[in-house]
Amino acid sequence: MRKLLYVLTAVLLFIQVAHAAGPELRSDHPDRYTVVKGDTLWDISSRFLDNPWYWPEIWHANPQVENPHLIYPGDVLALVYIDGQPRVTKVARSGNGVVKLSPKVRSTPIDTPVPTIPLDAIEGFLSDTRIVDPEVLDAAPYVLEGEDSRIVTGAGDRIYARGKTDADTLGVFRRSKAYHDPDTNEFLGLEAKAIGAADVKETNGEVLTLLLKRTDEEVRIGDRLLPTEDRRISPTFNPSAPDSDIDGTMIAVEGGVTQIGQYDVVVVNRGTREGLKPGNVLAVFEAGNTVTDPYTKEAVKLPDERAGLMMIFQTYEKMSYGLVLKASRTLAVGDRVGNP
Repeated sequence: MRKLLYVLTAVLLFIQVAHAAGPELRSDHPDRYTVVKGDTLWDISSRFLDNPWYWPEIWHANPQVENPHLIYPGDVLALVYIDGQPRVTKVARSGNGVVKLSPKVRSTPIDTPVPTIPLDAIEGFLSDTRIVDPEVLDAAPYVLEGEDSRIVTGAGDRIYARGKTDADTLGVFRRSKAYHDPDTNEFLGLEAKAIGAADVKETNGEVLTLLLKRTDEEVRIGDRLLPTEDRRISPTFNPSAPDSDIDGTMIAVEGGVTQIGQYDVVVVNRGTREGLKPGNVLAVFEAGNTVTDPYTKEAVKLPDERAGLMMIFQTYEKMSYGLVLKASRTLAVGDRVGNP
């Protein structure tokens, strides 16, 4: 009987927690907020919510304004209540700047929509990084040498390569890190580092003549050539909680730093197969210490402590890249990530 009572109590607690999960307004939330240039959607949602990843649940797309799903500098956001539930919406503005809730007045956005996260923190990373299958890289055309038999070349130089391609422009890549799961040793993906870009000027059988139009570092013999991709990230995805339970690990950090902080790009050993998608927010947990019980002398593992938040911005099947948005202490490779 006592065991049954424990089970019923646990079930009731679970139901209460499930019902409690949801948007939580900050105690100091504004009733009105005017978006300024430099704001991000994460900044804005953090002004209204203690748990900004619930932003999709409180955002109300106002059909009375232009581009109701996008937020621009100069837009006025209002906290309103619809059917008793808090909602944030864009309100239309008249020509004299007076805020009006009128279907006859339509706002005109200025500038470009606010991005979800600071794009300047990830743009360079995106242009320098691609995850590929090793077979794809091994089958790609490769640099034979530069003009005048040079072994290293740069922008403006002519190079020769061997392989087949139908593309007019190719990116120059170099094999970089191979990622493996730290727990299972499963292969997750191969990072191909972008070195530059080249235009194909002539094809003679399997020999390609190319002109290097941009290089980030010297191009070397053996570097691989892959078709260029549009690496731009849509700035309009919403902060959100993952749809599934996530239990992963930060396995690397861009730049190889040992101490991870705000706006560092990190690699996570979870991807689309686990349900991750761009915009998902994950909590970062610092591993608890293992201490010795002073009486039994047993090793006791202390609980992990929440130490930060990160947002996934690019996903692959088995791994993802995220940007650290908040860190209450220094983070490190090996820290656990999970649902916020």
